[in-house]
Amino acid sequence: MTVLCDNEGRVDGVKEACGVFGVFAPDLPVANLTFDGLFALQHRGQESAGMAVSDGDTVTVVKDMGLVATVFDERTLSGLQGHLAIGHTRYSTHGASDWAGAQPVYRPAGRAGFALAHNGNLTNTAALAEKVGMLPGSVATDSDVVAELLMHAFPETEDLSTALQAVLPILEGAFSFVLMSSERLFGVRDPFGFRPLCLGRLGPAEAPDGWVLASETPALNVIGATFVREVAPGEMVVIDAAGPTSLDVPWLREVEPRLCIFEFAYIARPDSRLYGREVHETRCRMGELLAAQAPAEADMVMGVPESGVPAAEGFARASGIPYGQGLVKNRYIGRSFIAPDQKERADAVRRKLNPLRDAVTGKRLVVVDDSIVRGTTQRSVIKMLREAGASEVHLRISSPPWRWPCFYGIDTPSHDELLATDHSVEEMARVLGADSLAYISIENLKAAIGADGGFCDACFTGDYPTPTPAARTVPVTVGRAPATMAHQGALPGV
Repeated sequence: MTVLCDNEGRVDGVKEACGVFGVFAPDLPVANLTFDGLFALQHRGQESAGMAVSDGDTVTVVKDMGLVATVFDERTLSGLQGHLAIGHTRYSTHGASDWAGAQPVYRPAGRAGFALAHNGNLTNTAALAEKVGMLPGSVATDSDVVAELLMHAFPETEDLSTALQAVLPILEGAFSFVLMSSERLFGVRDPFGFRPLCLGRLGPAEAPDGWVLASETPALNVIGATFVREVAPGEMVVIDAAGPTSLDVPWLREVEPRLCIFEFAYIARPDSRLYGREVHETRCRMGELLAAQAPAEADMVMGVPESGVPAAEGFARASGIPYGQGLVKNRYIGRSFIAPDQKERADAVRRKLNPLRDAVTGKRLVVVDDSIVRGTTQRSVIKMLREAGASEVHLRISSPPWRWPCFYGIDTPSHDELLATDHSVEEMARVLGADSLAYISIENLKAAIGADGGFCDACFTGDYPTPTPAARTVPVTVGRAPATMAHQGALPGV
């Protein structure tokens, strides 16, 4: 992740979220399974894709810029033979969109080397890079720093699991890793469990054909694997021919789990299960609670495709206002949220959404979306709906105002791009062109999820669960009330 400040204190870079996958299956085509798994995780990253495959003697890495289906074809996959593999699909923004950031990261240590794929963002990267003698300008990602730390640990251990046990306790921030040596597959989550990671089984329980690690459960479903459990926060799972084993990591402190709450609001696929909850149903419940909290007089409720649709269904169900479709999405266009720059995001909105004129003309609309970051999508949508003849547009958002940057693995604009940091809700409604605007409260968001586990909600509250490497503090106005926002200086990551 990159959060580099310019001389005026503005955040110069933004963060990424990624998908990771790993499979140990000696008698199955692991490269093809990894391709399908990454394809199911494509929503988590559309910039680059890669995989590493081991046949026991050699670790082969293939990665490139582009979508999974662009980087890999049948010919490429047929040449990747082995018994275990890991894969990565990356999501980044301006300033870090290059081949050097593509993963997995490979290092020639141990019998045949090791490979690493990372979802999350470290917050002490600069200190770690200094520890291994890496200059800031030479670091492509914080994953490279982790790989170098493991390389430095190898001369003493000659074993990846032992090297991990030495390195993991000094990492700060968010990380869900999948790693591989020539013989074993590893899955690790940081003690807070910021980013998701789950374990699956291929074949029957009494005689498994293999084991799988993935960021989200749909990557298990698509290859016919059975969900076993989530990898616990702070856990390291090691998989070999004997199956999975959980190894202790000597963490420096015990903490409460803090899964990113935005996984429920936006990032995860609706068919994913997190904390034992199916994401789609939690999003419907968000809409129900939002309707009770912020009702509106309207003729139709509609969602902004696709992540706003479940909450719109819930809003309609609770309010009694008919649900309808007001926008058609071009399904061949990716998420505008992860387009590399502002112009591309605006262009992507126009390319992917088009209003249904007969459905909206003359109607008072409740338009439900999952979040407002820069406001690009909402401004474009409201303009299109008004041009199509909507008489009123009431915007309802199924997450709280996003006022604080994330340092744990989600794309975060600079503070002057986060619309809610210096606008009140009423001001935002005027800027976006809505007749009214309301957000769900943080209390109702958590109630909608209804899980027992803890959450990181720092992007909504500014309550960061870990120290962050503050470079400077910049005054920010939230509505009319002054506030402060610490902008952090860190190195690129994933």
